[in-house]
Amino acid sequence: MRPVCISCGAVTWLDPKVAVAVVIARDGKVLLGRRAAHTRAPGAWSFPAGFVDRGEDVESAARREVLEETGLAVTLGPVLGVFSEAGEPVILIAYPARDALGDPFANDDLTELRWFAPGDFGTLDLAFSHDLSILNAWQEWQAGAWRAMRAAS
Repeated sequence: MRPVCISCGAVTWLDPKVAVAVVIARDGKVLLGRRAAHTRAPGAWSFPAGFVDRGEDVESAARREVLEETGLAVTLGPVLGVFSEAGEPVILIAYPARDALGDPFANDDLTELRWFAPGDFGTLDLAFSHDLSILNAWQEWQAGAWRAMRAAS
């Protein structure tokens, strides 16, 4: 069911919102941020992420969100996955960072940043059910990227 104006019959389309997330790694650890009080899942840990603005391309949104939340300038790798659930109005597109320049600091929607080993994820209060799926997709991408580098040398 969609809201319809009883006077003119115009339909209000409740389209989904698109968000982006970026997996940033250094020395085998992944950067997560603790979400601020004004966000969904306050106090929980998640990847730097945020909404795509109207008219903004998704890659620019991903780089902007990382810069706003962590102070890092990233180069993105290929899409790790698109994550959605029935009843959830947000569609999330996740990317890996090929590199990240700068020293991270928590800002914007994050109150703290910390590096975690992938094995630590099971013990964390993660903000979203798809966060483990994103980590798994990143690990698969890492394994494929590693194999490709070894084959090229």
